[in-house]
Amino acid sequence: MSRASRRRAAHRKQRNRRLPLRYLLPSLLLVAVAVMLLLRGYVHSEFLADHRVRPPGDNDRVPREILEGGPVVDARGEKPVTYEVPDRTIVLTFDDGPDPEWTPKVLDKLAEYDAHAVFFVTGTMASRHPDLVRRMVAEGHEVGLHTFNHPDLSYQDPSGIDRQLSQNQLALVGAAGVRTSLFRPPYSSHTHALDNESWRVTEYIGRHGYITAFNDTDSKDWARPGVAEIVERATPKKPGDGAIVLLHDSGGDRSQTVTALDRLLSRLTSQGYEFANLTEALNAPSAHTPATGLELWKGKAFVGAVGLSERLTGVLVVGLAVIGSLVLARFGLMLALSATHARRVRKRGFAWGRNPVTEPVTVLVPAYNEAKCIANTVRSLTASDHPIEVVVVDDGSRDGTADIVESMGLPNVRVVRQANAGKPAALNNGIAHASHDIIVMMDGDTVFEPTTVRELVQPFADPRVGAVAGNAKVGNRDTLIGAWQHIEYVMGFNLDRRMYDMLQCMPTIPGAVGAFRREALERVGGMSEDTLAEDTDITMAIHRDGWRVVYAENARAWTEAPESVRQLWSQRYRWSYGTMQAMWKHRRAVIERGPSGRFGRVGLPLVSLFMVIAPLLAPLIDVFLLYGLVFGPTKETVVAWLGVLAVQGVCAAYAFRLDREPMTHLISLPLQQVLYRQLMYVVLLQSWITALTGGRLRWQKLRRTGVVEAAPVTTVPAQGRRRGEHSHDPEKSALV
Repeated sequence: MSRASRRRAAHRKQRNRRLPLRYLLPSLLLVAVAVMLLLRGYVHSEFLADHRVRPPGDNDRVPREILEGGPVVDARGEKPVTYEVPDRTIVLTFDDGPDPEWTPKVLDKLAEYDAHAVFFVTGTMASRHPDLVRRMVAEGHEVGLHTFNHPDLSYQDPSGIDRQLSQNQLALVGAAGVRTSLFRPPYSSHTHALDNESWRVTEYIGRHGYITAFNDTDSKDWARPGVAEIVERATPKKPGDGAIVLLHDSGGDRSQTVTALDRLLSRLTSQGYEFANLTEALNAPSAHTPATGLELWKGKAFVGAVGLSERLTGVLVVGLAVIGSLVLARFGLMLALSATHARRVRKRGFAWGRNPVTEPVTVLVPAYNEAKCIANTVRSLTASDHPIEVVVVDDGSRDGTADIVESMGLPNVRVVRQANAGKPAALNNGIAHASHDIIVMMDGDTVFEPTTVRELVQPFADPRVGAVAGNAKVGNRDTLIGAWQHIEYVMGFNLDRRMYDMLQCMPTIPGAVGAFRREALERVGGMSEDTLAEDTDITMAIHRDGWRVVYAENARAWTEAPESVRQLWSQRYRWSYGTMQAMWKHRRAVIERGPSGRFGRVGLPLVSLFMVIAPLLAPLIDVFLLYGLVFGPTKETVVAWLGVLAVQGVCAAYAFRLDREPMTHLISLPLQQVLYRQLMYVVLLQSWITALTGGRLRWQKLRRTGVVEAAPVTTVPAQGRRRGEHSHDPEKSALV
């Protein structure tokens, strides 16, 4: 094996090691984001919680001593017992927290009076606000379990009860590093209100080592009856009696509770009451035990993951606001500027110069293994109504592409053969063999209409024009993937192009149909191999050199779009990565003066926003749709998503009207938004990873079928044939 062969083999081996990583990283990132959102939805969602509350039932199986006993039930032993709070002792209990707004105010008020209390926290709130739980423990308060997401446990089977307890305990361990033996069931009241179902739960809880704390003094602050009423209900009925008082530090507006707490503490302190936590009041060992080992790490990992999901969701919400603003701004700009552009183009007497362009031009056709398409391509050119010479540059094809062209024996068609060197080299070779000063470039899988070349070169009547973009259209639009690309092309060529035209910063001339002034090409050094998007690269270079880049709407070219997801992935991956390379190459335009600086400070930011950032954030619209459907609010989420779709539908319909296309393909627009956008997102994400990791991407040849045999007959108004427009490449336009 030669040294060169060994180098190529080593390069292939290295590439094969790296490719799976580039596919793996986007997948892992998507899975991680999905898991974080699911976790966030689980700890937040009211939709998933069971809000059923069982009405009171029979209590014939509840022991009489329990019904008539104190508010604290210990069912851990063979015989359950109850306890009462000693005289002149108040155990303040707060349910449903911690709440980031009201719990700190409650803690501040307790600290002011040097009072202790018991906080029965839910797992969802404790995992979201662990700092408040840590503060409770640090300030001498006790923490008890109140289930994970507040269901009526009488509706739960043993596995459901176990899950509520273990998840609630896990959140407490992760937040404060302690376990607790105190428990209060949601929707509970006094012990005399126990029925057979709730007693079954209390017994089960006791067998698992928990003491159940009910109450004997209910403030009913959840109903917000007024501060005075809350204070009155929270005060023991008999002066001097001890009590367990039920209050809430979460679940809504608790301003009345905080105010009432101040008055209650002041009144009862003056009457000689003490405010203790439950074990202090009962002179029992602390309900808290330190968590250690694996249990502690599991709790910290859970709370840490919840915190990460909260921060991630905050970032995604900001991203959603950004993409929403970008989408609306983009569509608003496109509609406003495209309407102005259309009126300008339709203006009577519009022409690019005093005289039409009639001199012959050279058409370059770079071809690599285009045996299935090349005959259709060359034959369409020979039908042109403008004088042309055709130069087919065979880039080392192995399927007889050059032989097919030569065997056709067509006049004014030449074949130039070269060793395989890539598309930019083939185009530069073709430029060297071109006989004329205006050079048209097209792909080997594209067919022109008879009027395409003539329409494409008319803008060169203006000596300021250095390059012209034609109207590339999808020829194989009968498949679903083809129809989606057809929508993308039409929207890109009829709205984006007009916006960029009015702003004078078209970023790309499509490789399928574009024309250049030889002088402009020579001044910028011809086609460059620096990037994988040579069409974007050359367009930006011509802009920076001071030339105008315009668009010829009626210069239609029909190209074969990828027909499989794999081929589409390969093509868009190359485009996305190549566009990033071109932007990086021309980044100095941002700080330069003259035409280059104008393009750098207007064109590059717009390309970054609408072709890189917006497509990368666009799937957030669908992510939050799924999130809203699962976790709510469902109605508002669906309405918002349909609103975005409606805006896109209006823009697409307007674009189809401008391009004189039938509206039937827009039927697949909703499905395109759900599926096609995700594919474009993953492609762009992979391109970002490739760029950030310093990867190199080789040229990826698509498998052609030759399905586009001839250009469809298009009726163009005579007046429209004299007009042209600015544009950018729809192939590089990401659909948002």
